[in-house]
Amino acid sequence: MTRILATAGAETRIAIRNRWVTIAILTMAVFSLVLAAAGSAPTGALGADALSVTIASLTSLAVYLVPLMALLMSFDAIAGEVERGTLSLVLTYPIRRAEILVGKFIAHLATMTLALAVGYGLAAGVTIAMDAGAVAGLPALFRLLWTSVLLGAAFLCLGYALSAWAGRPGAAAGMAIGLWLVMVVLYDLGLLAAIVADGGGWFTTDAFPWLLIGNPADAFRLFNLGSSEATSAAAGLGGAATSIPLGLALASLLAWPVIAFGLAVLSFRKVSP
Repeated sequence: MTRILATAGAETRIAIRNRWVTIAILTMAVFSLVLAAAGSAPTGALGADALSVTIASLTSLAVYLVPLMALLMSFDAIAGEVERGTLSLVLTYPIRRAEILVGKFIAHLATMTLALAVGYGLAAGVTIAMDAGAVAGLPALFRLLWTSVLLGAAFLCLGYALSAWAGRPGAAAGMAIGLWLVMVVLYDLGLLAAIVADGGGWFTTDAFPWLLIGNPADAFRLFNLGSSEATSAAAGLGGAATSIPLGLALASLLAWPVIAFGLAVLSFRKVSP
């Protein structure tokens, strides 16, 4: 534990020095405040409190922003150390590679959690200031926070795996952006195209729900929108939130960080310092 905490402390200092803490907090704060200011208009039509509607907007934001932030934080966690020659020095100490990853993970996840808490907290504060009845949506806000942390954890670990596979920061950065595009943007577009081509057949009724849950970004969106009073504010694949069991979406969210961390450990073991 001492070795893990020492690694986490070093990574935290690096994140502060590289302005990652500041960038993450400012990014979440700005986007959350904009959505909070604009998100309460349709509450009358939806029959939900203002904060629940804001949370539906924040969910759509988090699906894109949280994975991107996580990958940008983690893509050079291993490749960067290999290129700078610091990995060979670190491995001369009595520390396991898995412990190094755990230390990095703790530091990066703490940074993301702080940024998410500040961003969502500011959005909640603004919304409640405009509508005191919005306090009814605080449980949904807390749910959004911890599921966002799980989503970030999954993509942090996927970033570590890519960093180990790539071996160089430049290649790792390209792979990280490619992974984000595939899993967050192109995956849903591919599913929609397949549904249109299927015309209500086997793919739509049987395969589609499982493929949707299998993606951590979609599982995150489905769980939060399916639990929200403002589900009708969502568009696109979020409409499936009413037909897919929430327990399956939550199970996917819980499983992905574990699976991704296992991939990262296996990949890191093959890296030569």
